[in-house]
Amino acid sequence: MSLNDNPLRGWQVDRAQIVHRGSGLQRPECILAEPDGTLWTADARGVMRIAPDGTQQLIRQQAEGSDRTLDAQSLILGGSLPNGIAFNADGDILIANFGTDAIELMTRDGQSRTLFNQLDGQPLGKTNFVLTDSKGRIWFTVTTRVVPWNRSINEKTADGYVGLIDEHGIRIVAEGFVGTNEARLDANEEWLYVAETNARRISRLRVQPDGSLTDREVYGPADLGGFPDGFAIDSIGNLWITLVLTERLIALTPDGEVLTLLDDGKPEALAEYERHYQAGTTTPELMAACRGTLAPMMASIAFGGPDLRTVYLGSLAGSTLPSFRSPVAGLPLAHWPRG
Repeated sequence: MSLNDNPLRGWQVDRAQIVHRGSGLQRPECILAEPDGTLWTADARGVMRIAPDGTQQLIRQQAEGSDRTLDAQSLILGGSLPNGIAFNADGDILIANFGTDAIELMTRDGQSRTLFNQLDGQPLGKTNFVLTDSKGRIWFTVTTRVVPWNRSINEKTADGYVGLIDEHGIRIVAEGFVGTNEARLDANEEWLYVAETNARRISRLRVQPDGSLTDREVYGPADLGGFPDGFAIDSIGNLWITLVLTERLIALTPDGEVLTLLDDGKPEALAEYERHYQAGTTTPELMAACRGTLAPMMASIAFGGPDLRTVYLGSLAGSTLPSFRSPVAGLPLAHWPRG
């Protein structure tokens, strides 16, 4: 496809057309859409279900086989902070839990259990994102194993990894990433794309039949000019990427061009953060000063609607899901019916 044929070239989000879904959400970091219009989003308190009519249901995690809601004192899922979520083949919800450092499974009524919190006898680390493919395999990312984890931001630690869970168990399939965040598969599941937040780039790896990953390369610019957090792929191969703190939504085209689709950033605060980022002296206060107003700490993106042309934005500090219409459909995820 030539640049001139790409419908995103010259297109930007019209802020006047943005519609907000949901209310009172807490840290709606990751979003799943179903064909009937139902939305599911990670929430600091569990997982929020938003029905097509706007009705909300907060599903709190409960210990499997119990009606006891899990809380901070729970021995099983204490300090829970759902981050990445995905549907498995049965429609249950897989959770990459940033609070418990585990990969968990939750039924739609909240019954939860830990699938894995260790690998080769060692803690998994900061589990960030989870993704399923057409074969039912579970891909997950771990941002870092550094304790406390936020040291990795200033140190730009390259200890993040991608893991795989299949019929053989759990294993690392690629490592050495700088702040591993979301990961996505292309339409044919031939390439796995990985956001390296603290290196400000997207990498991709070729997926082999056994799930091993080869031919690693940086995809697009070596520096995107911001911190990629979440992303989604559309039907013609554009990567729609949220740049957290930068508070910008960009598209990385198959030709390697970066297009700005939405900019909600604060230039002065971002410039100050950038100085400290280069010096390795960032602080939570500097991060907070960068928050935009639309989807504060813009962290993820999802395509939904019956035609997959409705775009939803997730965030770390917002309370709603801003949405708008796209000129191109999104790529259906594994749980979406394929025509």
